[in-house]
Amino acid sequence: CNVVLKISLPDPYEDFMYHHLQYYGYFKAQKGSLPNSATHQHVWKNNPRYLLSGSFGEREDVLPDPLQKEKLLWPTCLSSTVHRQIAAVSRDSLMLSSPLLKSRQLLHDEFGKVNPCLREPRDLFSFFSSGGPLQPPRWPVECEVIKENLHHIEWVPPQPEYFYQPTGNEKLPEIVGEEKGTVVYQLDSVPTEGSYFTSSRVGGKRGIIRELAVALQGPEDNTLLFESRFESGNLQKAVRVDTYEYELTLRTDLYTNKHTQWFYFRVQNTRKDATYRFTIVNLLKPKSLYTTGMKPLMYSQLDADTHNIGWRREGNEIRYYKNNTGDGQQPFYCLTWTIQFPHDQDTCFFAHFYPYTYTDLQCYLLSVASNPVQSQFCKLRTLCRSLAGNTVYLLTITNPSRTPQEAAAKKAVVLSARVHPGESNGSWIMKGFLDFILSNSPDAQLLRDIFVFKVVPMLNPDGVIVGNYRCSLAGRDLNRHYKTILKESFPCIWYTRNMIKRLLEEREVVLYCDFHGHSRKNNIFLYGCNSNDRKYWLHERVFPLMLSKNAPDKFSFHSCNFKVQKCKEGTGRVVMWRMGILNSYTMESTFGGSTLGNKRDTHFTTEDLKSLGYHVCDTLLDFCDPDRTKFMQCLAELKELLREEIHKKFNELGQDMDLEGSWSDISLSDIESSTSGSDSSLSDGLPVHLLNIAHEVRW
Repeated sequence: CNVVLKISLPDPYEDFMYHHLQYYGYFKAQKGSLPNSATHQHVWKNNPRYLLSGSFGEREDVLPDPLQKEKLLWPTCLSSTVHRQIAAVSRDSLMLSSPLLKSRQLLHDEFGKVNPCLREPRDLFSFFSSGGPLQPPRWPVECEVIKENLHHIEWVPPQPEYFYQPTGNEKLPEIVGEEKGTVVYQLDSVPTEGSYFTSSRVGGKRGIIRELAVALQGPEDNTLLFESRFESGNLQKAVRVDTYEYELTLRTDLYTNKHTQWFYFRVQNTRKDATYRFTIVNLLKPKSLYTTGMKPLMYSQLDADTHNIGWRREGNEIRYYKNNTGDGQQPFYCLTWTIQFPHDQDTCFFAHFYPYTYTDLQCYLLSVASNPVQSQFCKLRTLCRSLAGNTVYLLTITNPSRTPQEAAAKKAVVLSARVHPGESNGSWIMKGFLDFILSNSPDAQLLRDIFVFKVVPMLNPDGVIVGNYRCSLAGRDLNRHYKTILKESFPCIWYTRNMIKRLLEEREVVLYCDFHGHSRKNNIFLYGCNSNDRKYWLHERVFPLMLSKNAPDKFSFHSCNFKVQKCKEGTGRVVMWRMGILNSYTMESTFGGSTLGNKRDTHFTTEDLKSLGYHVCDTLLDFCDPDRTKFMQCLAELKELLREEIHKKFNELGQDMDLEGSWSDISLSDIESSTSGSDSSLSDGLPVHLLNIAHEVRW
């Protein structure tokens, strides 16, 4: 019969698409298609028998037929196939539009039936894939990036590397500049103050990567060839002022005019028998560990390839001094040193400290992910994406619990690193911690049995990638923005704080520690927060004191400070403390070395820093030991140390103190000096793109 089929489907969009596709002859309505209507979600929500049945097609009896009225009007001449097709539209749309099926947190069995329980965390070895998170770094589109993959071997010097001992005869070169010298390397366009981050891509700037180093005029040309357009590199300009003498200008943190401290660059075309001098001309800090014997790091590619020798401390005639240039408002400081390269025609690198890049982290996580044993107790997640779209990783490390009660009883430990990208010391301590906690050591297994570890190994991947010293691509110090509400501008910090907030709702967090580097003090030490609760008086100092006993030649308890300054209110340490974590710390590791014990006057190696990661674990066991003997002994020692400190303070003021009186009621903040901390307050405030928008609106 010639009947015009006029069917009105419940969902307007499906009704339109059905007739549109039917007109063009494309409509198949095969069962198993993925219609996208939410027409009858209320039926699903109100029919628990269907939701719990675990069936899609076998329980039609429990659901009302949404087309029952329409079916009564269908012409009898329609074939049974058409009837089935039309019915399938509603049935499949109904089932697949439910939030139940849209969820990726529900298990399905091999027959496609719903299993109403939460999915277990994804295994590590399924996290990385060719299309997964292990992707090349994303750079701001203004940045040129060379197409080379750099890799440095790990190596521990067989002998201690002692601090440089000044002779008093070191030369202080005056700055010549490009007016009298020859520019041999220069980045053309560098995003500085006044610009802001807009977009990123893998490989950075589009187009052909230009050769910035000068062209050699022949085999006798001994000009050094400079390069830094690689991960964590930050050399902006090199000027040749004499045959073997170069003035170097570091690039400031992107979208700022501040923070020149970290450096990392490459030189080629070396000559073995010559004495070279390098002078960095635009450092901003008036004080530096280079004034007390710290040496730069040098890496020879030929030594690495032929002798398996890695980074080592090198340099003579080292001086750090105020230079003879500047704009009158911002003084600059110079670091100068001389060096003799070990080989002719070598490729060498110089760095402020041992580099640890974003790619290094990803390779490490991939090795963990490929280990079927470690993946049973270490789960890897994407905490968030950075401004440039790079992954901020979150590791959850704990042994599987036998019962829900056992799982709920576990306390938590939160560790993080590299909020300041130029402080690569933090990554090496973090690596040492991860190496140990992921091992089969009995102590590591015990720690995984009693704790849940939440680890964010690199909080500021964008800054690490581009070679910043302190800031993110927002042009701001992230460690001043833990109170932020600007999720889009500071995603790494916002999601970290939110993760910890949710963690606190489900279990006690016994320790929070953020790993940093320090440019003006030797040794390793902690900044904490004095407790306002007399019940826990001095308890926040027990963990640092224990750590000093476990690592006496590296960790200095006397360098620790527990004063909460107003300018530090936005730091991770203070914000987590105010959220309720009593033992909330910033761990500061020197760029230099130790002044303690057997390591006195020697530089730290990567192995020294990794050992600190182990000592953190060892100290955590002591700190949480059910036998409180060690804890109480340390508490008694702290009280005696404090009594002596108060007595000394009163003597300095010319006052008498009754040591038998209520000396414990004295405010700890009154007797502690402010930390010789950072200049990071120079980079707090709104992200630079919002400041630019505000300026444009104002005008």
